[in-house]
Amino acid sequence: MYSYIKGMVTEIESSFIVVEVNGIGYSIFTPNPYSFELGKEVQVYLYQYIREDEQSLYGFISKEEKELFLKLINVKGLGCKMALPMLATGSIAGIIDAIERENILYLKKFPKIGDKVARQIILDLKGKLVSGDVVPSVAINEELVEALKALGYKSADIKKILPQVSKDKTIEEQIKESLRLLLK
Repeated sequence: MYSYIKGMVTEIESSFIVVEVNGIGYSIFTPNPYSFELGKEVQVYLYQYIREDEQSLYGFISKEEKELFLKLINVKGLGCKMALPMLATGSIAGIIDAIERENILYLKKFPKIGDKVARQIILDLKGKLVSGDVVPSVAINEELVEALKALGYKSADIKKILPQVSKDKTIEEQIKESLRLLLK
């Protein structure tokens, strides 16, 4: 199982990107391929999907996006090809909020998600996303979350203080501000 891949983006298509590593091009399905830049080195978090008739790589910009994808594909009746468009058209925070508030209409706006699947998503995931490793704030720099986790703080504690951290500061200033808030 792959965790991530670092390499140069050599091709961008409507549903996938190609990342070249040591002369090998890996075709990776992503929610938003056009969020990557052609010719730029990237780190993409991976999920390898293997069945007897298919082998595919699914890639994500952040660990949080990958974690939400993994939780979604574990829902009965929801596969990779249904979960990927959810992440492409919805935000992580929006999807989590819809699940927690049991907002079936929000979930049904995604392609191929009907009433039955929306209810199954809520049934399987309600209450399991907020306290887990999926941090519902995408606006905060991922480096900040990782730095605080490396210092030994729990995801739940980090999530509580994230809305209070200024987004227009440098990462060092954000860490200092976060530590002050966590120590209160």
